[in-house]
Parts: sequence; C-alpha cells; structure tokens
Amino acid sequence: MCSVFGLIDHKQVLSSKEKNRIINALARECEVRGTDATGIAYHFGGRLRIFKRPLPAHKLRLRVPPNVSVVMGHTRMTTQGNEKFNQNNHPFAGRIGGKAFALAHNGILWNDKLLRQQENLSQTSVETDSYVAVQLLEQQNALDFPSLKEMAEKVEGSFVFTVLDHEDSIWFAKGDNPLCLFHYDGFTLYASTQEILVQAAKRLRLGKPKSIQQPEEGEILKIDKFGNQTSGSFIPRTSCAHWWRYSPYYGYPWDVDVDNSLQDELLATAKAMGVSEDEVQALLDYGCDPDEIEELLYDPAMLHELTGELLYAY
Repeated sequence: MCSVFGLIDHKQVLSSKEKNRIINALARECEVRGTDATGIAYHFGGRLRIFKRPLPAHKLRLRVPPNVSVVMGHTRMTTQGNEKFNQNNHPFAGRIGGKAFALAHNGILWNDKLLRQQENLSQTSVETDSYVAVQLLEQQNALDFPSLKEMAEKVEGSFVFTVLDHEDSIWFAKGDNPLCLFHYDGFTLYASTQEILVQAAKRLRLGKPKSIQQPEEGEILKIDKFGNQTSGSFIPRTSCAHWWRYSPYYGYPWDVDVDNSLQDELLATAKAMGVSEDEVQALLDYGCDPDEIEELLYDPAMLHELTGELLYAY
C-alpha cells in the first residue's frame, strides 16, 4: 500500500525544471497510496544520493541537480517500522562489491523475520520488512538478473521492487503488485498504477504516451540510462490465487473506469471474512487495489487498525 515512481530521461530531452516538475507531480499523485513518507534516489557527483523525509509529498519540494537523468522514488503508507525514524523509510541504500545501490518496495513481506534467521542476516536499526530485500541482495557478488531472481524467489508476500544500480539503470522485480510505465519520445515515467500516471500526465500536460508497458508477474525488467531494455524472470512464491488478477482492472488510460463487478466480488469475499463494506470502500477510496485489500483480509488486526484511521478521518 505504498507507491513507487520514477523518471528515466534517456535522450536528455528534459530541462532541470521539467524534471523537477515531473518528479513532484508523480510524487503528489502517488499520495493516493501513501502519505507517511516520501523519498527519492539518484546519482550525482559520482555518488548515490538519497533524500527522504517522514512527510507527504505535497509538503516537500523535491529537487535534483542538473544533469541527473534517472530518479527513483517512493511514497509510503506505514505497515511496519515507524516512519518518524527516517531509516525505516524508502529508498534504502545497499552495497554490493563496493558499489552502492538503492531499493524501494511496494507491498508487504510476510517472511522477513524468518529469512533473517534462515539467511543469518545481521541485525540493523531498520524495522521495515522491506529491508530484508536489501540484505539478501548484499549477500550476492553482483547486482544482476540471477541475484534479483534469487532474492525475489526467497521473499514471500506482495511486492514490486525497484532498484537503482551504480550505472544508473533501474531494475524492476514485478510480483503481484501493480506497475505501469509510460514511454514518451525521449523519456520514460513509471508508477505503481496506470491511473497515477494518467493523472500526473494530465497535470503536466504531457499528452498521451507513445506506448504503455505493464510488466507481468514474475518478470524482471532492466532499463538502462539510455532507455535500452532487457528482461529476465523468476518464479513467484504465492500463498493463494488472486481471482481478479486475470481480468482488466482499468479501462483505456485516458478514461479510467473501474470494473464494478470486481469490487462486488471483493465486497462479498470481505463480508464472508467478517470485514464490513464500509471498511473495504475506505481502502478503495484510499487508493488500494483489490490484490492489496485481499492481502489485508488475512491480517485482520492490521486491516481494522488501518480502516479505523481512514474511517475516522472521513
């Protein structure tokens, strides 16, 4: 229930002002999926830079220096690890072979504590479940398709991982959480949902993209700073079938239309598990998609805590 977002200006067609406008527009549209913290990662002066704060995007002025062409971002809705302690927020920094990388995660991992024991991972001050993915990658000798495959096949839960490597390539490991990319002439934008990108593009008056890409579950996608794509795959660890995963959720991207029949089925399933229609509707209004709400149905304490806050806010 967070959002990833980012920008790859692979033909250097955007001015610094345009890039900063795009980053801020994306981050603010991503607030529908999280307002507890906001962060970005990029390279400048030969070093990885991470800026993150326990604040919603609209309270920050995100800025990157001139000549930065790749930016990876995240907006957070806290599920584990107090956002007031900034080490719990995304993106996280890691290091492989002396080279730094940044990782951001949308989703919830269920076996992070077990993995720390099984893989003998070191204890850290980071309380967030997502950080186990950083530690698993750090055990590898390289940041590549095999290492991302191994990490993605060890974690259990819902996820999309984005990783910014030392060469300014962004890697995507697509689990069962949403991910969408809009390709324009000379640059690419991405975010967790198609709807977020539509709203950001409208805000920025970018017009329709040349193409839209939605990676499949189990896909690893790499996009380098020149816009070149390569892909690999992994076998996701799933604990239950998501019956709506195989049906279209959004309509044509410039005329977003939610399939009400899917929501009706979700409401019926939730009712059978003792969750009220008001609680489900509050999560839908907040920006959660059916996959994420289904996951919360199996964690009633977290669901009731979250929806209690949302319903109180309304």
